[in-house]
Amino acid sequence: MAASTGKAFDFNLFKRLLAYTRAYKWTFYFVAIAAVLLSLLGVMRPYLLQITIDESIVPQDNDQLLFFISLMAGVLVLEVIFQFCFIYFANWLGQEVIRDIRVNLFKHMLQFKMKYFDNSAVGRLVTRAVSDIETIASIFSEGLFMIISDLLKMAVVLAFMFYQSWRLTLLVLVVLPFILYATRVFQKKMKVAFEEVRTQVANLNTFVQERITGMKIVQLFTREQKEYENFKEINDKHRKGWIKTVWYNSIFFPIAEMSTSITIGLIVWYGGLQVMGGSEAVTLGVIVAFVELTQMLFRPLRQIADKFNTLQMGMVAANRVFGILDTQASIADEGTVVVDHLKGEIEFEEVRFSYVGDEEVLKGVSFKAKPGETVAIVGATGAGKSTIINLLNRSYEISSGRILLDGIDVKDMTLKSLRSEIAIVLQDVFLFADTILNNITLNDPKITKETVVAAAREIGVDEFIASLPGGYDYNVKERGVMLSSGQRQLIAFLRAYVSNPSILVLDEATSSVDSYSEQLIQDATDKVTQGRTSIVIAHRLATVKKADKILVMDAGKIVEMGTHKELLKKEDGYYKNLYEVQFMQEEETL
Repeated sequence: MAASTGKAFDFNLFKRLLAYTRAYKWTFYFVAIAAVLLSLLGVMRPYLLQITIDESIVPQDNDQLLFFISLMAGVLVLEVIFQFCFIYFANWLGQEVIRDIRVNLFKHMLQFKMKYFDNSAVGRLVTRAVSDIETIASIFSEGLFMIISDLLKMAVVLAFMFYQSWRLTLLVLVVLPFILYATRVFQKKMKVAFEEVRTQVANLNTFVQERITGMKIVQLFTREQKEYENFKEINDKHRKGWIKTVWYNSIFFPIAEMSTSITIGLIVWYGGLQVMGGSEAVTLGVIVAFVELTQMLFRPLRQIADKFNTLQMGMVAANRVFGILDTQASIADEGTVVVDHLKGEIEFEEVRFSYVGDEEVLKGVSFKAKPGETVAIVGATGAGKSTIINLLNRSYEISSGRILLDGIDVKDMTLKSLRSEIAIVLQDVFLFADTILNNITLNDPKITKETVVAAAREIGVDEFIASLPGGYDYNVKERGVMLSSGQRQLIAFLRAYVSNPSILVLDEATSSVDSYSEQLIQDATDKVTQGRTSIVIAHRLATVKKADKILVMDAGKIVEMGTHKELLKKEDGYYKNLYEVQFMQEEETL
């Protein structure tokens, strides 16, 4: 990719970016035509200035002077009109393109499997989706078309200069190769510098996002000073990246300005000698026109270097964005079976899975849950309990074996229909910065407010929702910080309940709530699990005892299986030992 090759410009990447303009080809063509017209109109001004001096000022013809002044005013008006159209529609095109790219990027990211997000920093992804894509817009607004316009203007200027005086033009061309070489070196140096800037911006975003999200931990463990020092170090690297770009600009632009001044001096010197010598080929008007034409020739060169920097920065950003778009990290959604309502039979057949390499988390897990059964999974941390849930709805792909729902392999089902049949309540509840109602329905138009209110009454959580300012319209803010952990858990449970799932999954859903909230959830669990298959990962005895079947896991394997009473009868059994260590104390306090 362009970011790693060190090339000043990657045409394949550029062609790919231009493909997004096809939907707006007429605007693209209009901007290109405006660029051509601007180059022609730009040359007309010094030409009109030349003939104004030679044909009206020198011979002192007032009528001619007024005529040429009027012509210059008309050209200026046209130039202003086309400049406005050029700038407006170039920026409009850029915004349309980045809108489409951003939509494609977000849609692509929505399909990524959880493993991708496990290994990717949130701050970097936010940088790609927001600031990097904004940078791409500058390719069209300040880069591509501006460079085309400047190149056309330079070509027209050179042609006109040769037409007017090839001797004076050669003086200009003596200095031109030096400017071109300096511009080329400048472009390459700025390419590397901008790549470093974008990298440091991503690092800065990642650091700030993580520390703000985890501010509670930072303060509880008095890490303020250490994180402050870390931030200063990262921020300093970001500053050094930008200083490097400033350094290159500080060198290049004075050199370019000095070269322009030297060239103008040569023109005035040589042209003045020609005029004083009585030459008819070089007039006072030609010298004045060449001074302006030289600036028109060299100024775009300086601007092209600057705009090429903008173009390169946009290309670096495009390279990063396309890197995500090219990432194939989606769950293969090749199933054709659309399930409408499952009976709820679950079967794992010799399922093996690993998050990293060959480190297996599940080692040949097999079990079967009949429709309507409640299956509890117990075991030590890291035994593989939550992994079973992650595989059930295909958040991760299994390494081998099969997972069947109602006898159908989950890989044969469409992802949408599969996941719509399974509702999950996690221990770590995530709520969006939105109203309680929208957090429950997730903006599903099929779920009405009346349905939500009725479900809340059944569960018994409507009272606490009604007590909040605005009730169901209460904004819980980012991650639901305005609610207690127990209240967030109730909202998550209600979210699962109203989706009317065929299979309900509770991943330690009551492990971090108070007794009152737990009782509400237990009551609601009894209602929602009626007629539904439920998988419960729990540390609380009440849930485990009520289960129709208990799976006891250890080191990725099911070591015991049975009901609560059956497992307690096993002498020196894993579940019995777990019960005596953990559950018996809890039972004594009930």
